[in-house]
Amino acid sequence: MRHTLSILVRNDAGVLSRVAGMFSGRGYNIESLNVAPTLDPEVSNVTLVTGGDDKIIEQITKQLHKIISVIAVTDELENPKGFVNREMAMLKVFPKMEQRAEVLRVSEIFRGKIVHVDSKSFVVEVSGSQDKIQAMTELLRPLGLKELVRTGPLAMRRGN
Repeated sequence: MRHTLSILVRNDAGVLSRVAGMFSGRGYNIESLNVAPTLDPEVSNVTLVTGGDDKIIEQITKQLHKIISVIAVTDELENPKGFVNREMAMLKVFPKMEQRAEVLRVSEIFRGKIVHVDSKSFVVEVSGSQDKIQAMTELLRPLGLKELVRTGPLAMRRGN
């Protein structure tokens, strides 16, 4: 089962390396990894997606807490309604001339934003749930989708 972990860390040199090293050293896979500073410039939020049953996630959480720079670890699956989870993607589409309007319609339906246009291609930016991005990807594939980059999910606790 996929788990999205939100990890608050101090901005110490090498903290990301220590977190990633803990995963690789124990044979755990990181499916997605995002790191960015919080409002406090001395603290960053690491959003990490990994797989495993509850026992494995418990072990991962315990191992993360052993890293001195880790402040807190939260598993989104412990309270899925307590989190907002979004992802961003950019999709490069090379449609045939008669399909260009369809690419624009699909982008509009998914509230995507055209961020680049040239004579042969579009780059569309979209954000939302993983399911939304997957659905848009599937609709654009037959229209000439050639490249896709995704951020992976970002998660934020609702309320306090």
